[in-house]
Amino acid sequence: MSPLRHIEPDTCYLVHLPEPDDFDAWRERARTLIQCGVPPDRIVWTAPGGAGDLFAQGDPRLPVPDPEAPPVRASRRFVELARNAMLHTDAERFALLYRALWRLQANPRVMEDKADLDIRRIEELDKAVRRDSHKMHAFVRFRRVESDEEENGEHYVAWFEPEHHILRANAGFFVRRFANMKWSILTPRGSLHWDGETLEEGPPAQRADAPTGDPMEDLWRTYYASIFNPARLKVGAMLKEMPRKYWKNMPEAALIPELIAGAQKRELQMVAEGALETEDRPETLKAVDKAIHQCRRCPIGCLDNQAVMGEGPKGAALMIVGEQPGDQEDLAGRPFVGPAGQLLDRYLEKAGVDRKDAYLTNAVKHFKFVQRGKRRLHQSPTAKEIDICRWWLESERAIVQPRLILATGASAARGLLGKTVSISKTRGEPIPLEDDSELWVTAHPSYLLRLDGEAKEKQTRLFEADLAAVKERLAELAG
Repeated sequence: MSPLRHIEPDTCYLVHLPEPDDFDAWRERARTLIQCGVPPDRIVWTAPGGAGDLFAQGDPRLPVPDPEAPPVRASRRFVELARNAMLHTDAERFALLYRALWRLQANPRVMEDKADLDIRRIEELDKAVRRDSHKMHAFVRFRRVESDEEENGEHYVAWFEPEHHILRANAGFFVRRFANMKWSILTPRGSLHWDGETLEEGPPAQRADAPTGDPMEDLWRTYYASIFNPARLKVGAMLKEMPRKYWKNMPEAALIPELIAGAQKRELQMVAEGALETEDRPETLKAVDKAIHQCRRCPIGCLDNQAVMGEGPKGAALMIVGEQPGDQEDLAGRPFVGPAGQLLDRYLEKAGVDRKDAYLTNAVKHFKFVQRGKRRLHQSPTAKEIDICRWWLESERAIVQPRLILATGASAARGLLGKTVSISKTRGEPIPLEDDSELWVTAHPSYLLRLDGEAKEKQTRLFEADLAAVKERLAELAG
């Protein structure tokens, strides 16, 4: 059917897409309609399996844009989001994307408006599709089947139930990851078949078409049980990332209830074993450094991080103690090098204290965090975790033998006193310790970074006053 040269007045265009996930087809038609000036309310989009498909007979006669029509503008961000949002099952996605594209022609910065309802909805579709793809990557489990028709008698089949039209979009991931294996992925929305050289698409399947198990699953269950870490168990987070709907396809899922039930007992056993390994207090800073890298006495040491040893001269008169390493400290392997450490450096210099003359360390030696995408977000250590790690802080104190210790924050103070104290009630005055040294308490510099306005000004003045008092007291102790 040949396209029209002119737009028919008050015409409603029925645009039929060949596949529900065909972004290129949608983009081609959307570009034509935009250049012809067809507004969003005069277009009905349909795709196989979607609403209106019963009456769709293919594309009507679409108009042809004027050769002098300006090109269609679309930002890179729009294209990236649209390509992913197209895979969603929302029947309104085609119209939503066209409406946003239409608006982009008059306002190229509309994608930057986080309050815009259309943009927010597109981002929601994109996020849901990315989450569904992540679940497919993580929870597809292949099972071996025997077939006389296969040259080597081995073929692997997996069953998965995607929420959106993600099957074809994720085919490349599985081809790359399992390139040397013959496999099929069966889903209610379609199937993929890889013979080691060619990828073919197939029709939708049913759960009964996939095998229910194979001998290799016992080996996989044994492996899963061996790597299960009870110290890192968070049931709520696990169910959020691995919903129960996927468990039936995963052989290791049968072990989860039993592993959860025994997690606390195993964690206590790990802590006890860690305590036995460190019965004798290290006698050198080098020995402390080696020991904390091996320490698994609390759950923080079982995270994907590294222990961060204190740094500074042995015999330093001043020891500065923080809460725990942050993300940048964990990566660098040094204390106080992130934003809070840089702020501390500025105020130490202002107070006349040379950082190189002080010994800097933390009450907790590992970075406690929760993973959010690619970011690791700080989590405060518990009182129990601080108390367990106090062994290492006391070892450093015994070796360095500082005259004055500055605790930055309540966690640092607890690591030195063994109890929680109020910063507002203890700052500005020395607290005598059993080895004749003095403890001074102030806020952690990261606290200042989180403030603004009058509160920031007030707390900054208090922080500066604390450092000035420490400088003055160091001079007195030296005299």
